[in-house]
Formats: sequence, C-alpha cells, structure tokens
Amino acid sequence: MPLQPVSRRSVPDAVFDQVLGEVVSGALGPGEPLPSERRLAEVLGVSRPAVREALQRMAQTRLVEVRHGGATTVRDFRRYAGLDLLPALLVQGGSIDVPVVRSVVEARLLIGPGVAALAARRRSGEHLAQLTATVTSYAATDDVVERQRQTLAYWDTVVDAADSIAFRLLFNSLRAAYEPALPVLAAVLGAGESAGAYRVLTAALEEGDPDTARAAAERVLRPSTDALLTALDHLDASREDS
Repeated sequence: MPLQPVSRRSVPDAVFDQVLGEVVSGALGPGEPLPSERRLAEVLGVSRPAVREALQRMAQTRLVEVRHGGATTVRDFRRYAGLDLLPALLVQGGSIDVPVVRSVVEARLLIGPGVAALAARRRSGEHLAQLTATVTSYAATDDVVERQRQTLAYWDTVVDAADSIAFRLLFNSLRAAYEPALPVLAAVLGAGESAGAYRVLTAALEEGDPDTARAAAERVLRPSTDALLTALDHLDASREDS
C-alpha cells in the first residue's frame, strides 16, 4: 500500500483522503483488512488519534467496517457508500474521472425535469421572483463561470420550490461533485444555454403545468448535456491514445 507520510499531523483529513484514495482506486479491495491503527500511524507519520478519527469517518460513510477487537475491513463502496462520496470520486490521481463526470451529467439531465415538474405544482410567488432575478443576473454577464454559478442558483431555487427533501439531498451531492470543476467545465456546460430558455422554463413554472415545466427543463438541460458528453468522449479517447 503506497501511502505517503502526512505533513500536517493535526489534520486527520489528510489520512482520510489517502486511505480513501486506496479504497476507490481498488488498491484496497472489498473485504481486505486495513493495517492496524499503529501501523497506519507509523506509515503516515501521524498520531494514532488522527488515524482513529479518519477511520471513524470512513466507517460513518460506510467505506469500512470496524469490528471491536478485530480487523477494520474495506467495504464495497459501490454497494454501500452514499452520494456524499461523489466529490471524492470526481478527481482521482490529480485528474477528473471521466465515467464519474459522465454519470453526474447524466443524472443532472434525468433528475432536473422531474424536479421542475414538482416545482410547477408547489412553487410560490417568492420562488418565481427569485427565479426571474436569477435569469436577469444570468443575462447580464458574459463570464462563462459566473453564468454557471447563476444556473446553479437557479436550480437551487427550483429544488426549493419542489419541496422534496430527497431531491434536495440529491442536488446538494451533485452540486458538491461538479461545482469545484466549474472553471474547467463552464464553457462546455454553457453550450446551447440561453437566458431565453430559462425564461421559458420560468414561465412554465409560473403556469403551474408540470408537463410543460418538465419539457422546458429538458430543453434547458439537453444542449449542455450533449455538448459535455461529447467533450468527455473526446477526452476519454485522447487518454486511450496517449
């Protein structure tokens, strides 16, 4: 297990990140035992309490199983982990994981129209006013990163209007996964988007027609989804050729 000494002894996050990297990369497979706390502390150059805190976090995220008096074993994160793992999966080894980005983009397209349909039933005047203000801010800037921040704000309000805790938690996890990559992805995400499309969606939400809102949301999200999926395919192909 090629772990490296941690330079900041007081930050167990660094321990968590290194062990997590071993788990999600497959270097530590399901059912495989982790080294003892003592051994991990020696290899990483940290205190045992720092290791213990990191392992407790991994247990809370269902990445490992801790048995009292026994070994700490790795669990299959694909079967047990939650959406909170997405941000860690997005970037591995210093570069984005193309399949993970693709899955986030696909989920965005599938989930967004459903959220919009619920929002059409449950939106308030305050939600509509906020959506209109966000579209105005979107139209007022030519900065591609700022435009994507405005689209995040727009969908944040749509999720609020849908009044669904399940969709809220899904949105939070998806946003946490791809928001850090906005400076890289903004130009592609903005492909085909326009203030006009968002105004049409806002009007559909104001009408309160779920089917119209669903179709309008699809029209908003489809162009950028197709553009980003095409870009990811090209990136994947270039990596295979290199």
